[in-house]
Amino acid sequence: MTDIKLKGYVPGAIGRVAELHALYYSEHCGFGQYFEAKVATGLSEFLGRFDESRDGFWAACLNHRVEGSLAVDGIKAETEGAHLRWFIMSSALRGRGVGNRLMREAIDFCERVDCSRIYLWTFEGLDPARHLYEKFGFRMAEQFEGTQWGPPVLEQKFVLELK
Repeated sequence: MTDIKLKGYVPGAIGRVAELHALYYSEHCGFGQYFEAKVATGLSEFLGRFDESRDGFWAACLNHRVEGSLAVDGIKAETEGAHLRWFIMSSALRGRGVGNRLMREAIDFCERVDCSRIYLWTFEGLDPARHLYEKFGFRMAEQFEGTQWGPPVLEQKFVLELK
């Protein structure tokens, strides 16, 4: 595990995180160009307005290459909660405990900045991720069929109350 480093932004992170999402979700959900562009645009916008007093970004690097990520978007933390986003892991990191490390970093960060709630959106069928969310205390708050990412999926919102 010592060869895997959790860092903040590193050069190339935006492109690499978008690539990881595109590769995983094209294989598992049939998502395409629209999805990859949406991930890249959203992550670029987030990092362009990044405020370390409310936002967090962690790149999991193996041999100086981004192989995973997780972000906390705190722009609406006071009204809706902090939004956990861009959680992805390459096959090189899956099963090595990095998801647990990233999740712990994100939750600890939210507690330090005095956030009362964290939420995330995911899809039905991503069982390993759902298991991790539930392990850390997230509970499903709502679900509905949506097409915002391209093909229809059963979107699920998970929430963790910190206070």
